[in-house]
Amino acid sequence: MIKRILNFKSSNVTLAAFILSLASLASALLGLFRDRLLAGSFGAGNELDIYYAAFDLPDFVNMVLIMGAISAAIIPVFTFYWAKDKEEAKRFLSNLLNLMFVIFVVVSLFLFIFAPQIISVTAPGFIGKKREMTVLLTRIMFLSPILLGTSNVLSGILQVFSRFLVTALAPIMYNIGIIFGILFFVPRIGLVGLAWGVALGAFLHLMIQLPIFFHLGFKPRKIFSAFHPGVKKVFVLMLPRAFGIAVSQINFIVMTAIGSTLAAGSIAVFNLANNLSRSFLILLAVPFCTAAFPVLATAFSEGKKDEFFKQFSSSFRLLLFLIIPASSFLFILRAQIVRVIYGTGNFGWSDTRLTGACLALFALSLFAYGLGLLLSRAFYAAHNTKTPTLIGVATVLLNIVLSFVLIDIFKNSNFLTDAVIGILKLKGLGNISIIGLPLAYSISGIIQFVLLYYFLHKKLGDSKQKEIAKTARITILATVPAIAVTFFSLHLFALFFNTSTLFGIFIQAAVSGSLGLLVYALVALLLKSEEMIMLKDFLMRYLKKYRSRGIIEGKKEPL
Repeated sequence: MIKRILNFKSSNVTLAAFILSLASLASALLGLFRDRLLAGSFGAGNELDIYYAAFDLPDFVNMVLIMGAISAAIIPVFTFYWAKDKEEAKRFLSNLLNLMFVIFVVVSLFLFIFAPQIISVTAPGFIGKKREMTVLLTRIMFLSPILLGTSNVLSGILQVFSRFLVTALAPIMYNIGIIFGILFFVPRIGLVGLAWGVALGAFLHLMIQLPIFFHLGFKPRKIFSAFHPGVKKVFVLMLPRAFGIAVSQINFIVMTAIGSTLAAGSIAVFNLANNLSRSFLILLAVPFCTAAFPVLATAFSEGKKDEFFKQFSSSFRLLLFLIIPASSFLFILRAQIVRVIYGTGNFGWSDTRLTGACLALFALSLFAYGLGLLLSRAFYAAHNTKTPTLIGVATVLLNIVLSFVLIDIFKNSNFLTDAVIGILKLKGLGNISIIGLPLAYSISGIIQFVLLYYFLHKKLGDSKQKEIAKTARITILATVPAIAVTFFSLHLFALFFNTSTLFGIFIQAAVSGSLGLLVYALVALLLKSEEMIMLKDFLMRYLKKYRSRGIIEGKKEPL
């Protein structure tokens, strides 16, 4: 039964996005539980600074070599071969997996050896034992790119065959591994246990997908040809994307380096806020992008331009409809969210206020990064990696410049500093200069979104702009009263609930947010939002369908 459930196939983009959203919600909740354990165990101090700084380098390898290849190259090239010759497609994939595994091992080993020198650059503010511990954790974590690299290639192929459920469960297993490390490794071997938890999570990420991959008819083959035409096509397509991601990851490494020179805990505060923001991004944007990308790539490969833009428009509008109010609620409820999730153990009220301020600034660009992911996938599906890469490089450079400028501004008392302190309620805190990083990140993200949208329309033609503009207008009109209701509800319920307790804060935020969400849905229906009607019909249809079935059944479809 487990095998049948994991092998569940969804060829419908909306259903696939729905499945991925549910799995992403579970993954996000586990991720937040993981961060709550970290915050409660260590607080926003040196230990979490070490953990996040150590995580940067292995994550850099993972994102550059793996995510760039999958999103920009492996899926489009594999679908091209599969449409022509299925057996050749299998040989191509086996060859590619063998080559990439060797690359993952060689790169990880090289960086393992030179970790001390690299940490001196990526965390210049770390000295003595803090630096030594960062090097040790970094070296252990280099097991994860090898395992995650192989696993994420499998994810891309499984998505082509609409096995979205098992690929969505893989990140859940990754978080379970890290949580296991926090609960069981750390008490026994200390901070090093966090690194071994990351390695365990990567192993589980791979293991849950291997059975279904083999079930679909794939198997290891002794093929190792670096000059195969398909392999060369993959590397030609992935290099611009990998370069763009590398620049983006360097962006975070630079921000970590800046944070290492600020007050202790600055890196922790920045990462905890960023993780919360990314949880919303994973929940809302990633499922739509993941589900839509194979469909867009297939439509483009088959020359169906109208179908390409139809799928892009529907995914973009539905994501827009969801992510705009989510950004707004995240901004309004920031303090309550941070306190409920992280407010335990060694994580104090000052940590909460500063993390909440960073979260609010991240929320400003949540819509831009979410929709930007889908725009980038549209470019990749059209075999255009150059345009989003150049835009990404330009905006990352802008972000780095803004980071230095804003950090310097917030170190001193001036009009902008006083205004931000007032808006984000930071009066009385000491060094708040860390908020310059999320503000720079949001400004550059919004600019990146505008450029991606403009050039997609310019290079590919009709992108259903009138339909998108209509959705944007209705979404904003529905969001404004929802924000107002949420804001005033917070202040009203503060009179009735004891907000000095976790339960009181949770009820205050949950009731206020629910009222705001209800107002948003009602106004959207009154304005005859197509997306709201589509969501309602979709949920009613599939809930009725699965109630009658009792269980989701997967079907074996041999290749």
